[in-house]
Amino acid sequence: MTLTAGVVAVQGDVSEHADAIRRAASAHGEDVVVREIRDSGIVPECDLLLLPGGESTTISRLLHEEGIAAEVVAHVEAGKPMLATCAGLIVASRDAKDDRVETLGLVDVSVDRNAFGRQRDSFEAPLDVEGLDEPFPAVFIRAPAIDEVGPDVEVLAEWDGRPVAVRDGAVVGTSFHPELTPDVRIHRLAFFADRSAEGAEPLTR
Repeated sequence: MTLTAGVVAVQGDVSEHADAIRRAASAHGEDVVVREIRDSGIVPECDLLLLPGGESTTISRLLHEEGIAAEVVAHVEAGKPMLATCAGLIVASRDAKDDRVETLGLVDVSVDRNAFGRQRDSFEAPLDVEGLDEPFPAVFIRAPAIDEVGPDVEVLAEWDGRPVAVRDGAVVGTSFHPELTPDVRIHRLAFFADRSAEGAEPLTR
């Protein structure tokens, strides 16, 4: 069976995420086709969905203008996996604390935008992530932090005492950019952790 993975392509590191999905799938013995999503009608065909970073107010506006937002919600409500990174997590959250962002309410968290500083404050940190054997080299760029977590949300990682990776049902959300490292384990965790194929190669760098 060939899986269809959709990367919302209105902003963000689309090609980097697409490459990470392909490599994670290959290491798990899965066949995947990656589609870029800029218009409505594609999300319903996807088995996996990725909502990348960028500028959260712009992403939110374009998702609603193009009719993609409701399709993303339906995807998650159907129990299909989604990975939301950085600004994608802000848009997927319950509360972005910013009226300019029309959130999707898919992750029961509130988010503090740019909690770790502006572009010049970007940094990389070895992050202990639940489910991973070795620290993940997390890249934080204008990164949000999660400051309130709902009762059914699993915190996967913290940095400086604040949650930066969570799982809420079918959605994994990260404050950092996992696509900016050759390590594909976050994409595995979001999409393929429950689809392990016998003889699959280890999902590291």
